[in-house]
Amino acid sequence: METAAAAPPGIGKRTRKSGSLQRGETLWGMLFVSPMLLGVFILVLLPIVATMVLGFADWNFVQGWNGIRWVGFDNFRNLLHDDMFIKSVRNNVIFLLTVPVYMLISMVLAILIDRFVYMKSYFKVAYFMPYISSVVAVAVVWQVLFQPSYGPINELLKSIGVEHPPKWIADPHFALLSIMMISVWISIGFNMIIYIAGLQSIPRDLYEAADIDGANGWTKFTRITVPLLSPTSFFLMVTGIISTFKVFDIIAVMTQGGPVGSTTMMVWYLYDTAFVNLKVGYASAIAAVLFAFVMLITLGQWSAQKKWVNY
Repeated sequence: METAAAAPPGIGKRTRKSGSLQRGETLWGMLFVSPMLLGVFILVLLPIVATMVLGFADWNFVQGWNGIRWVGFDNFRNLLHDDMFIKSVRNNVIFLLTVPVYMLISMVLAILIDRFVYMKSYFKVAYFMPYISSVVAVAVVWQVLFQPSYGPINELLKSIGVEHPPKWIADPHFALLSIMMISVWISIGFNMIIYIAGLQSIPRDLYEAADIDGANGWTKFTRITVPLLSPTSFFLMVTGIISTFKVFDIIAVMTQGGPVGSTTMMVWYLYDTAFVNLKVGYASAIAAVLFAFVMLITLGQWSAQKKWVNY
């Protein structure tokens, strides 16, 4: 009967040394990333858990921890009958329309700049500047443009025959539309840069083959450009919709949710409830509902992308 061959000398020592080295590398790796992990836990994960828990409480943080009173699902039931909350949700849904608008404009501009325009770098910087500019500066500029009495926009409308131009951010019927216009103007630059990067990754051979086959510009756009840009469009759509639910700064600077709540969004209503009215538990319930909306919409987009995104 054959016996197992003895292991060459030194193999066991090398194996133990290799295992010890791997454990040492893992330990040092964890040590290097621990500050980031600690920051994520303290600044992100812990507040999320605390918000979910406080959604079931009635608490004014001025009263301290002893002021917490657990109310179960009362906060969530009250949201269903809160007219201002329902209005903020409706405003957020309307605000979602800005995403396809600035995506379409950005795609057209990206195609024009990438293929038909000289001094591409200048136009990239010019369109990208609003995105990186201070929100306060942007708000001040648009407040001047939208000034009802002597603002440049209304003066232009009067010069072309509009006798009673809208009051824009001072009018409840036009305030949300005004904020949407500003958001489109700000977002075009970032989306255009991403689309230009996507266009440059499309092989030119496809367009040359289409030219040989006699395809016109519209056919090349619908059969080559749009399908091959679909991963870029999917990325911009997901991030854009999430950003619409987080809009806060432009409203805080320009309208503070007014006039008559016409520009109140969910995040602004959350802020007003928590830090003005000091209803932390109710605000936490709003945050939980906001998180659920964003999560459901994102999951829906991920499930639907299989039907139209071409990788």
